[in-house]
Amino acid sequence: SFSREAQLFVEKFEGALGKGKGKKFYAFKVMMTKKWMKFQRDFENFKTACIPWEMKIKEIESHFGSSVASYFIFLRWMYGINMILFGLTCGLVMVPEALMGKPYGSLPRKTVPRAEEATAMNFATLWDFSGFAQYSVLFYGYYNNQRTIGWLKFRMPLSYFLVGVGTIGYSFMIVIRTMARNANDDGGGDDTSFNFSWKMFTSWDYLIGNPETADNKFASITTSFKEAIVEEQESRKEENIHLTRFLRVLANFLALCTLAGSGYLIFFVVRRSQKFALEGLENYGWWERNEVNMVMSLLGMFCPTLFDVISSLENYHPRIALRWQLGRIFALFLGNLYTFIIALMDEINLKASYLLPFTILLEEEKIVKYNMTIWEASLYNGTIPENSTAPPIQVDPADVPRGPCWETMVGQEFVRLTVSDTMTTYVTILIGDFLRAVFVRFFNYCWCWDLEYGFPSYSEFDISGNVLGLIFNQGMIWMGSFYAPCLPAINVFRLHTSMYLQCWAVMCCNVPQERVFKASRSNNFYMAMLLFILFLSTLPAVYTIVSIPPSFDCGPFSGKTRMFEVISETLEHDFPSWFGKVFGYASNPGLILPFILLMVLSIYYLNATSKSYKEANLELKKKLQSVRNRQL
Repeated sequence: SFSREAQLFVEKFEGALGKGKGKKFYAFKVMMTKKWMKFQRDFENFKTACIPWEMKIKEIESHFGSSVASYFIFLRWMYGINMILFGLTCGLVMVPEALMGKPYGSLPRKTVPRAEEATAMNFATLWDFSGFAQYSVLFYGYYNNQRTIGWLKFRMPLSYFLVGVGTIGYSFMIVIRTMARNANDDGGGDDTSFNFSWKMFTSWDYLIGNPETADNKFASITTSFKEAIVEEQESRKEENIHLTRFLRVLANFLALCTLAGSGYLIFFVVRRSQKFALEGLENYGWWERNEVNMVMSLLGMFCPTLFDVISSLENYHPRIALRWQLGRIFALFLGNLYTFIIALMDEINLKASYLLPFTILLEEEKIVKYNMTIWEASLYNGTIPENSTAPPIQVDPADVPRGPCWETMVGQEFVRLTVSDTMTTYVTILIGDFLRAVFVRFFNYCWCWDLEYGFPSYSEFDISGNVLGLIFNQGMIWMGSFYAPCLPAINVFRLHTSMYLQCWAVMCCNVPQERVFKASRSNNFYMAMLLFILFLSTLPAVYTIVSIPPSFDCGPFSGKTRMFEVISETLEHDFPSWFGKVFGYASNPGLILPFILLMVLSIYYLNATSKSYKEANLELKKKLQSVRNRQL
């Protein structure tokens, strides 16, 4: 039997010896194996090249470390989210209305009023998103309340409502899913055993054949050593605990004073803007009309720098210092955002809109409708045609009086704030990074001191300010996209240009931080802040949908008491009666509240289970390390 097995083995592999009938087949198999391995390697390189901005991010990571690269990875992720939101709003709201809805000039809500026609195409008017921009598919008020439009019988009010709710639901789902995936990737434990030995002997990739790739790899290894050295220094550092506590209390006191001063400044500016609104904005200049937006943008530009100076007193680990910095700037941006919302509410209140009690709002609408009835009566020589069968008089929609549209006004404010914040960011990069680098580079030879190592020096990349700027801007998109469907498109353009501009700025104008540190393996800290701002941003929109009556003269929900009534209307007209009854039973609070309680208990159980598994993994890892140490 042994000789038989040996003979079968020789016959099977005799092609490898260069003789026998299997020689050609073996050579062909070896050739195909090599080609298949080369194809797999090329396909992996192709997949990497297809990832947007992957090579740019790798180059930045090699020179500036994983902490800076984590910002650009986060920006790319945000770009993908906004592409989905843009596809929903553009494909299901803006494009159907533009192709199948009634054209411009057919209805008063789709027509520029006669008094505004002279300036409707001026650059200043369009830049302010008024004129023709206001009466277009970009804003809520342009859409008609007709149940179906076009030959497809497209249900525009239902689509508008479902897209608004769907964007919120999708955003929650994708953020929570990303957090769960990051938590699974972060297994915990100490992976720093023989860290420098592993980096020294296993870091280099011997398949690199491109000189530029080799330079990037060399820079990446150097940066990883710097990160590891900082980690080791921080783990062995001894400090005066009493002095450190005093400095940290002082730093937090200064940060709170800065936040309070920022809030008071915004409150003061908002009060001034209300005064300007009462007296008429046409009597004031550009700064007075845009004072709130500009002050918010300037605070977002200078306060993070002040927080960075304050954080130098605390002497935290760079990663912990980054989280404190993110928390402080997050509080600043959150206060600015909700102060902005309060300002909008006050402005709408001054214009007698939806912040009035519902009974007062109905009286206000009755007055507007009565004035419109009187205007219609004047067309019939002063007689009100209550029961008249005369044909209606043809009137140009531009001459028809119209009621207030607070939804469009809110959407305009969010679009203006987004655009002004984008312009401020670009100007900051060009002036604060590029011109500063040019000045240091060319005037260093003829200056009294060394500009590169003294003041002003080259700027470092501000991770915390840029991350919070992204989160704050995304919060405005979530909050305002229900009133301005064009906001996701504007944000896609902003993120696309920001990726190229900031990649160029960080490689050409910035220098690596003095203390390069390794980013945590999970980006859940960014995601937790994003989830929190998502929750806070959806509250005003949900409150509007559930509690506030829509404007009676504009938008897809005009004529309804509440916006969500479009669901009951659809169930009544487009579904059988039994389906409506089932939906009514399913939406009963008696079923929803137990279901929510069951979900909370399930989440608590799964969280406790995951923690126990993680602790078990840590214990197993410690046992393996102890066994390895005994063997050594």
